Amino acid sequence: MGESSKVPVIETSPLRVCSGGKKYVKLNVGGSLFQTTLQTLVSSRHSQGSMLQRMFSGTIDVLTDEEGYVLIDRDGKHFGSILNYLRDGTIRIPTNKQDLYELLKEAQFYLLEDVTRQCQDVIDREASESRDHFLLENFKFKIPVLTLPMPEKFFLSIKAPVVRFAYNRSNNKYSYTEKSVDTLLCNIELFDKLSSQHHNRLCFIRDLSGRNEICCWTFYGGGKKLSEISCTSIMYATERKQTKIEFPEAKILEETLNCTLYQNSSDASENQDPYNSYWEDSAPM
Repeated sequence: MGESSKVPVIETSPLRVCSGGKKYVKLNVGGSLFQTTLQTLVSSRHSQGSMLQRMFSGTIDVLTDEEGYVLIDRDGKHFGSILNYLRDGTIRIPTNKQDLYELLKEAQFYLLEDVTRQCQDVIDREASESRDHFLLENFKFKIPVLTLPMPEKFFLSIKAPVVRFAYNRSNNKYSYTEKSVDTLLCNIELFDKLSSQHHNRLCFIRDLSGRNEICCWTFYGGGKKLSEISCTSIMYATERKQTKIEFPEAKILEETLNCTLYQNSSDASENQDPYNSYWEDSAPM
């Protein structure tokens, strides 16, 4: 391996003069061999301020091998794209995520701010699109919330099977048992989970209209009430009564599954939104 040398100096091994007077540089980037003009590395408007301009304008010492190749200790996979950018200011941004991040790292090393920005813009855009896709897939549905009491016939008239979840802590006349608040939250979380997973098959309704029930699940299908699960009971303590809220998860899951048996096959299309068709058709006049 040759000693460190500074370029450009016509007598040094990294440079050779070809016909036309252009000075060419031979590069060995991680074992991949390249040739380009000194003008591309130093005088191109796209090379200004770059690491390569500093290397080949004498600012930074460079190492050469016995054949006169300037040694650059980087992966040469994307160096051809780097050279093309220095030549004409254009670069193809990879669509493959791994290649994209590799090119970003190389652009950062060679201090190519424009290429770095282009790569980062693509990464940011893809991250935003991925986030938007997740939100669209998981939160594109709307769960109806009832704040006023509705007659039973309203729920019976909805075409889709219905899972109605009513809760109202303010209805309690007594104090809650120690774990009741936690179990109420478990019921609420289960409703959110079920509605997220099965919103395109069942019509989920959150009922905050102030029923006497503190926590109650009701299931409808085929124009009839299928079942009801009341999660509250009264505990008789020594000197006072307490309200206990339970979390019968297995029973709730069983009744939800039973509801799906009443789903009309014509309503099972992935593009069908129960909250557009069933809700609007059933809305009271």
